[in-house]
Amino acid sequence: KWENYRPLNVMWSLHDDIRKKIKSIISMLESTETKWQDFNKELGGFFFLVYGMIQKEDLIIFPVATETVTEEEFIDMYNQSFEYPFPFIEKPNKQETLKENKQTTESLGEQNLGFQTETGNLSFDQVLLAFNHLPVDITFVDENDKVRFFSRAKERFFPRSPAIVGRDVANCHPPESVHIVKKIVEEFKNGNKDVAEFSIKMKGKYILIRYFAMRDDNGEYKGVLEVGEDITEISEMKDEKRLLDWE
Repeated sequence: KWENYRPLNVMWSLHDDIRKKIKSIISMLESTETKWQDFNKELGGFFFLVYGMIQKEDLIIFPVATETVTEEEFIDMYNQSFEYPFPFIEKPNKQETLKENKQTTESLGEQNLGFQTETGNLSFDQVLLAFNHLPVDITFVDENDKVRFFSRAKERFFPRSPAIVGRDVANCHPPESVHIVKKIVEEFKNGNKDVAEFSIKMKGKYILIRYFAMRDDNGEYKGVLEVGEDITEISEMKDEKRLLDWE
């Protein structure tokens, strides 16, 4: 709804700066060599970043939101906020009276959502179960750069909410990395590349992130498939494992 509202991009960037400050402060607290002068400076920087963020919310975001966001949209945002961690408060209970968006056939109406191909037939629920039980995060972006689908794996690396569906993919990434996303999509569309890979270390795990160009039988570009996978155990494998060892 606010795709071209620039203050949101600025605040997203500032939010990332705040997260970096928190990590830095925790690291300094864990270190035995931290000087109190350096710690005070880092803590002061954190305070002013957070204070500035609160000011921007109170003076810019909230006034605009009250004028443009409907009550139903506020309810949707409330429900979707549970897709993300609550860092400074205990996770509240959802209000049963609020409407929830669920990935079920009921939420989509009584439609014929069967999936039939020459390799097999699946119901909508079976397709959804298959996606959500894969040990990877999957996001599909169509040929118009719009997010169309994401899976809900049990262990998700990057929190997402249904609000991203229909959004331009450039608006689903931090401002600092948007140029990389645009470059990947451009190279895929031009037919110059088919795969892009990145690996990051996050919370003690190695995460492999891959982007695949999707093309039809005629080679026409149809979108991007983003796949994130925890490869920590895979990267540590040295020998074959041919026996079941559930014990």
